[in-house]
Amino acid sequence: MTTVLELSDVSVTREGTVILDSVDWTVDSSERWVILGPNGAGKTTLLQIAAAFLHPSRGVAKVLDHRIGGTDLFELRPRIGFASTAMARRIPGSETVLDVVLTAAYSVTGRWNEEYEDIDVRRAQRVLGEWKLSHLERRRFGELSDGEQKRVQIARAVMTDPELLLLDEPAASLDLGAREELVALLGGYASSPSAPGIVMVTHHVEEIPVGFTHALLLDEGRVVAGGPVDEVLTSERLTETFGLPLEVTQTDGRFTARAS
Repeated sequence: MTTVLELSDVSVTREGTVILDSVDWTVDSSERWVILGPNGAGKTTLLQIAAAFLHPSRGVAKVLDHRIGGTDLFELRPRIGFASTAMARRIPGSETVLDVVLTAAYSVTGRWNEEYEDIDVRRAQRVLGEWKLSHLERRRFGELSDGEQKRVQIARAVMTDPELLLLDEPAASLDLGAREELVALLGGYASSPSAPGIVMVTHHVEEIPVGFTHALLLDEGRVVAGGPVDEVLTSERLTETFGLPLEVTQTDGRFTARAS
């Protein structure tokens, strides 16, 4: 196993407000982590540090063995796959699905004057097939449904064979069918030995795919619990994290939570 993310005493403060508070956390390449916590817990901020988009105010953050704040981020970021709603807003709606995925090779979000080899095009087409998007190859990104856009973003994120994959609420706003299709695809990907280390932020345990191995619970910027998913996603831990009596059940590797 290789350590792909290591945070030591990491804190983030903005205008006097503590967003993350003394976080210690390590992710290995064989691990698939889910981060849960209430709104404002610091989940997205933590992911931004992992994506090398944000420097900690205090502490040491190492991504792929490079210290954030002491390395060339333009060389580091192409090794990280990142999919989020904020990233989707940067993709031109007129861009074809094939080009959205293809441009990941240059870490840009729209075709310009780049030149791509046939091997790049074939790779992009193969990834589209793996995420059940081949039939949308020539469609415009802005014409797609939310579920289709989410899958295109993930296909783009894995296009370059990243060493770390970060997903910020990939199933948010999806209807039941689109959510289950995406969760199944993510589960298959996460279960592959060739997949990179994965970190996914979500608000709902129902969105956690089979194959995810670890969980991190955050509340008010602090770690409530972190470790193997079966040990962390318990009724007691989630009740503590969300401040509401919750009952957690697990069936065939999928979780459900409801007020008790």
